[in-house]
Amino acid sequence: MRKDISSVAPTTQSPHGVANGVIQNGYTNGDHSDDQPLDMIIVGAGFAGVYLLHQLRKQGFSAKIVEAGSDLGGIWYWNRYPGARVDSQYPVYALSIPEVYRDWTWSSHYPDHVELREYFQHVEDRLHVKKDCVFDTKVTDAAWDDETCLWTIKCETGKVFKTKFWTACTGFAAKRYFPDWEGLDDFKGQIHHSSFWPKEGVDVKGKRVAVIGTGATGVQITQEWASEIGDQGHLKMFQRTPNLACPMNQVFMTKEEQAKIVDELADRFAERNNYYNGFLYQWRDDLTFDHSDEEREEFYNMLWRMGGFRFLMNNYYDMTRNPTANQSAYIYWRDRVRSRVHDPRKAELLAPTEKPHLFGGKRLSLEQDFYDHFNKPNVDVVDVRGNPIVRFTPDGVVQEDGTFHKLDVIALATGFDSITGGLKDMRVTGVNGELLAEKWRNGTWTYMGISTAGFPNFFFTYGPQAPTAFSNGPSCIEIQADWITSVVADLHERKQRKIDPIRKSEEQWRELVFELINDTPRGKVDSWYNGANIPGKPREHLNYAGGIPRYKKTLEEVRKAGYEGFVVS
Repeated sequence: MRKDISSVAPTTQSPHGVANGVIQNGYTNGDHSDDQPLDMIIVGAGFAGVYLLHQLRKQGFSAKIVEAGSDLGGIWYWNRYPGARVDSQYPVYALSIPEVYRDWTWSSHYPDHVELREYFQHVEDRLHVKKDCVFDTKVTDAAWDDETCLWTIKCETGKVFKTKFWTACTGFAAKRYFPDWEGLDDFKGQIHHSSFWPKEGVDVKGKRVAVIGTGATGVQITQEWASEIGDQGHLKMFQRTPNLACPMNQVFMTKEEQAKIVDELADRFAERNNYYNGFLYQWRDDLTFDHSDEEREEFYNMLWRMGGFRFLMNNYYDMTRNPTANQSAYIYWRDRVRSRVHDPRKAELLAPTEKPHLFGGKRLSLEQDFYDHFNKPNVDVVDVRGNPIVRFTPDGVVQEDGTFHKLDVIALATGFDSITGGLKDMRVTGVNGELLAEKWRNGTWTYMGISTAGFPNFFFTYGPQAPTAFSNGPSCIEIQADWITSVVADLHERKQRKIDPIRKSEEQWRELVFELINDTPRGKVDSWYNGANIPGKPREHLNYAGGIPRYKKTLEEVRKAGYEGFVVS
């Protein structure tokens, strides 16, 4: 059971056997041999890795994916915890590859983790990705040789690759986090981190269970377990900060309904790049107090019924820019939630009278019946902000005031060393032996959220200082992967070997990232968005808040200007 609370990153560890008992090591280029350097090594077999491989193949480049898990899926290979599902509304959370989308249908607007793994099997059936994958292989080291202009990629298994370029497609949740609790290893019951859930599931019927953490994952697990424990079980959700969750309002779809719009999907995938978050909607032009109280209530009601992230992302223009407008949105949210929670104590913890932070400052979740479960006598919320957990015992946890909670099963929804943790977890050595982890020890430096000076021919997707956590994942990663593919093609055509951003470009990009977010709720509230959840981590803005359209335009303009801000040789 101790493997379930390992500190090793979920996308860089494989406790399971090889998928189907086979690792296939083929190359796209049929005449490629192991003693020839590859054009690209891709670390991670999720959306980004699969899409990048597909684009490189179309250009005729030799590429290989190295994946710590046993199958395709990236985060969806690891995400098996109860309630894990997409929160980007159909149809944007998918690959815009016609061979994939034309004969695939989803069950709902927000499919779950099981369906996502089925989707990646469909991707394999259509694209045959696995012949260019090495599974169950954790990358530990990457070292640049400035004379040969090659990277040497080393793996925990002893496998070594030589490559001209490499891209880390490890995502923003590649290193799980555990608070430094006393006695964590002493707990004798079942304990699982959300990112490393047993494939066979966890039986909680009739048991005393706890969910520690109230981020999106904590909400999802609580929502599921509250039903699974039955009348004889007991669930306690340990909450430091309430999650300002909004209604998902799930919609189920038939194959026939989707077949009617399959010819429209190409346009919809293209259209998502015209919206700030990479969805198919964004904020309105109206201002909060341009409407009367009655009109505003009617507008809020409409967003609430539409569900998803509409109440956050499709609201009045000034909702995230004006404190009074933000307060108006919070009051509406609070009153709607409190009408569903009948116990005053629970209601005050879950939806406080005074807002705990600016609405939208932390990542909210989408819920289905989360709040309703707290009307059950055997489902409770425990405040650990004023009375934190101080230690684990063999049969439970103890809070600071001595309160003891006897438990059988614990779900740790304690999050990740997000955005930068997975990249710094590898030993990446650039020019003159500089280590990436050392360069970023006191702050993160990138150019366009896709490269970093002194580490030539190295890229990363869905990482620091890109739209990343402020965007729909596929929208962001496809833009980045298309650009990376163009770089490889351009350098090949020009017979150039190296591309490296200059330090001034990084400094200007960092200034822009900070400038764009400073006046928004996300720029004023401590969260994993800015590293505040990890003790000792630099407090800095890690996501680009300029939006998908502006980001895409920037990448295109830099390329058009001959890779302005880079040294290409």
